[in-house]
Amino acid sequence: MEIRKLNPSDAKQYVKLRLEALRMNPEAFGSSYEEEKDNPIELYEGRLRSETSYHFGAFVHEQLIGVVSLVKETKQKFRHRANIFAMYVTPSKRGCGIGKGLMQRAIETAKDLDEVEQLHLSVVTTNESARKLYLSLGFNVYGYDKRALNINNLYFDEEHMVKFL
Repeated sequence: MEIRKLNPSDAKQYVKLRLEALRMNPEAFGSSYEEEKDNPIELYEGRLRSETSYHFGAFVHEQLIGVVSLVKETKQKFRHRANIFAMYVTPSKRGCGIGKGLMQRAIETAKDLDEVEQLHLSVVTTNESARKLYLSLGFNVYGYDKRALNINNLYFDEEHMVKFL
């Protein structure tokens, strides 16, 4: 397995995995499959080119199987913070340490960024494996968002977590 920063040439594989994630685990993301399925590839190429976000991918035999995004805050009062978004590992590869490897890469990158002192993320409370992973990596719960997501009138709660670097 190789974990590396994604670049615009990875956009097609990224979109494919992103849409899989939104279909397979809609409760884990703020965006929906319906909202993203028709987005142009150029949108994702731009995201992968951004100077304030870092998108990491896990590859097996050059096939993208997992992703995580690290996004720096840009407003002056929030520059000491960054956020983890869009964490996903394809179901057939879960339980092999790929998610942990992706998160470790994002954490190490955040530590190397000027001004960033803390990482934030949100996780749906029913995703026990993700919650355990984040806790094992030093994240702590600081808030609870009751009924944070509404998917076809089914509500999901989220925990907000922080890791001080």
